[in-house]
Amino acid sequence: MAVLEAVAAEEWRLWSTTARLVVTDPHHLGTARAICDDVLAEIDRAANRFDPDSEISRLADDGLPQRISPLLADLVAEATTAAALTEGAVDPTVGGTLADLGYDKDIALVQQGGRLTARIRRVRGWQAIGLDDSTLTLPPGVRLDLGATAKATAADRCARAVVAGTGAGALVSLGGDIATAGPAPTHGWQVDVQDVPLDPSARIALPAGWAAATSSTRHRTWRQGSLRRHHLVDPATSRPVADTWAAVCVVARTCLAANTASTAALVKGRAGLDWLDRTGLPARVLGLDGTVHRLGGWPEEVR
Repeated sequence: MAVLEAVAAEEWRLWSTTARLVVTDPHHLGTARAICDDVLAEIDRAANRFDPDSEISRLADDGLPQRISPLLADLVAEATTAAALTEGAVDPTVGGTLADLGYDKDIALVQQGGRLTARIRRVRGWQAIGLDDSTLTLPPGVRLDLGATAKATAADRCARAVVAGTGAGALVSLGGDIATAGPAPTHGWQVDVQDVPLDPSARIALPAGWAAATSSTRHRTWRQGSLRRHHLVDPATSRPVADTWAAVCVVARTCLAANTASTAALVKGRAGLDWLDRTGLPARVLGLDGTVHRLGGWPEEVR
């Protein structure tokens, strides 16, 4: 998704995707970037499962209680809440399964080639996680992956931190995850919704404080032998989700809520359309044939 009519903006590479920061006051762009860097570095140290020195990589899966940082505790709590709200479709215990499928390092390295076959372990399920304040318990063999929620909440946290630190309105985009906070431009945050260049596009105006997220299975892909793999696992099958929808975009009050819903809709496949409709969230679901389904008051698209 591309943001249009930026007052002042900066882009950089982060987590194998593009980060974009937009502020309503150009004088605060440098300070806002430094604030985002600090927030993102903290989340990276806590939840980057590809960094052997990160906190999540050093977790013990021996069934014994362990103390974790308040930040990681918040991220795990958000992930388990997302799992409950989506009936288990968005599950943080898929880390081991993703590693079995070959996604055990940064996607740029995975795409260079890896194991040709895999022994794929069953997803244990989010209910196996024990979290009491900042005390975490993981059953043997359970590895966490917070990718379905941590990037979205990182966008939320960055946008709020920029407003708190500068007073300027802010939009933060991390890949397809967009969060806003503070005052918006006169006509709202103009966002162009298009997952890949050949997709039919749509333009929306996000009101101040709203967020949007797009999920698809067409990014973060790799080959494992003759099989195409991607980063979204169906916890019910312990396999990458079937390609039912090309892309799902959802608008919500937080990027975390938007990305939780868009990811769940992909995981649920055909049932995801009715499930997403029941949430009442504005959503745009793109079929593999280019058909566009608009839900929850998503506006008609003007070509």
